[in-house]
Amino acid sequence: MKFGEYFNSPIGTIGIIEENSKVTNIFLKNNDNHIFFHEQSTMIIKDARRQLQEYFDGKRKTFDLPLALEGTNFQKSVWQALLTIPYGETRSYQQIASQIGNSNACRAVGMANHYNPILIVVPCHRVIGKKGDLTGYGGGLETKARLLALEKLVLNEV
Repeated sequence: MKFGEYFNSPIGTIGIIEENSKVTNIFLKNNDNHIFFHEQSTMIIKDARRQLQEYFDGKRKTFDLPLALEGTNFQKSVWQALLTIPYGETRSYQQIASQIGNSNACRAVGMANHYNPILIVVPCHRVIGKKGDLTGYGGGLETKARLLALEKLVLNEV
């Protein structure tokens, strides 16, 4: 059974869902969300919410959550590669494609990013165009820019 809750964040209302004691989804609430869950907080959800709030407060650079990434083998390989991008850094779609051993798969990497079920924790916002331009983000380019700016600001304060 899937449990979840919504909370307000600096980038909008975020939903967190867990099933079998693992986070399965972190997403921005909008009219396109078709994820069905029982609205109920659990220890996993509370921990995810706390860690996300610490991230937004500039106090957390890495996450320690049990994740259940559901997708194709290719998508999972992309999402695992995203987890290796350090806080405050970016990688191009080309770099991620090369990292997973398929340098011609830039567009497919972009599509895998689009279907990333666990925003922020699996940092698809850190993937940019080859020339450094911001491209595609499920939450909108303004949100992507805000997340990158937050990380840059926190790094500059250290």
